Amino acid sequence: MSTAVAPVASTPASTPTPSARLWSRDFTLYFAARTVSLLGDALLPVALATGLLAAGYGASGVGWALAAWMAPIAVLIPFGGALADKFGARRMMIGADAVRLVVQGCAAMLFLTGVPTLWQVLVLQAISGAATAVFQPGTAGLTVQVASDVQRANGALRVAEAMTALLGPALAGLLVAMLNAGAVLAFDAATFAVSGLCLLALRVAAVTVTTGTNMARSLVEGWREFRQRTWLWTVIAIWAVYGLLVFGPVVPLGAALIVGAHGATAYGIVTSVFGAGTIAGGLLGMWLRPRRPLAAGATAMLLFACCPLVLAAGADLPLLCLGHLIGGAGFAFWGVMWATTVQTQIPAPVLNRVYAYDVAGSILILPIGRALAGPVALLAGSREVLAFSTVFALLACGLLLSAPAVRTLRRVEPAQGTGRSARP
Repeated sequence: MSTAVAPVASTPASTPTPSARLWSRDFTLYFAARTVSLLGDALLPVALATGLLAAGYGASGVGWALAAWMAPIAVLIPFGGALADKFGARRMMIGADAVRLVVQGCAAMLFLTGVPTLWQVLVLQAISGAATAVFQPGTAGLTVQVASDVQRANGALRVAEAMTALLGPALAGLLVAMLNAGAVLAFDAATFAVSGLCLLALRVAAVTVTTGTNMARSLVEGWREFRQRTWLWTVIAIWAVYGLLVFGPVVPLGAALIVGAHGATAYGIVTSVFGAGTIAGGLLGMWLRPRRPLAAGATAMLLFACCPLVLAAGADLPLLCLGHLIGGAGFAFWGVMWATTVQTQIPAPVLNRVYAYDVAGSILILPIGRALAGPVALLAGSREVLAFSTVFALLACGLLLSAPAVRTLRRVEPAQGTGRSARP
């Protein structure tokens, strides 16, 4: 989430109008890099789960491995933002891809040649997570460098994210069935090679490395830029509680309820339908250009309440699918509006740091919500917890719309001849 500071121009690009050419050479390469990278992220949980279970480490081993990957992201991502602003987003992203290529290649070799020890897997995944923390902040700054129309670019990227989320687990399952978990990790490593090569081929303006600013000062500057924008920290504060009370319970409790009532196949269908909804919402976000993007996005996000609602109501399969289709569309449309707002409101020199604080604030509390969902459901009932999630989902959007800084924030278009907003 972001605010604006001084007018800053980025790399030259055409004026972003609805008819502007989105699929330039650079954006096509960047889109390919992001898509294959997202595919690798979608493969990883399946690879770790199947490999560690086959090695006899059980569900706890899988949980530790996924936590080893996620924890460094949450803790180190502000440092990744500072590094991207100092040395350039593209440079840091290529370096992160190189590290992940080596790390996941080593993990693949361990599984292909025998049974790895758990500590080896945990160390490798922690390094991979740290590299992801360096990679992720740069996606904000690089998007505005390569896209002539930031909103349509974010819509296209949201569609790609939905497609990889749908296809990644299926591809991973196929590779495991035909080969083994090591092959999936090898494929994962290859996606980082492709991503790095695509990023290397980009023709973007060289970034001058800044000197004389230490890491602590850089992080403080990023935090100052973050907190001085009321609309930004307001959304993140609400979003953090949303993750705790809505996103946290919906996934584990929803899976248990659907599988228990309709079977595992039904859960796969509902998940796929949600993915289809996010594709529709992403496509819609490419073309609708509301004057007040956060107000429009928060209004659309009201639709996500359909997901916990149909689960709490014990709906039959068709209604479950309909609720998740609508919820996915609202969620994706909000995502496009939010990403576009951050990227067009925040000046380039601090964008990656501010985006890093955005991501950290959004994901830090989510694991707590997922961890607490089961124990709370045992006490209060799964449907009762999801009914509460439904109410809070509506309340949270109401809070967003009631905040003047969020509701009244107007969209900005990059200035003529630039790829970024010139609004102070």
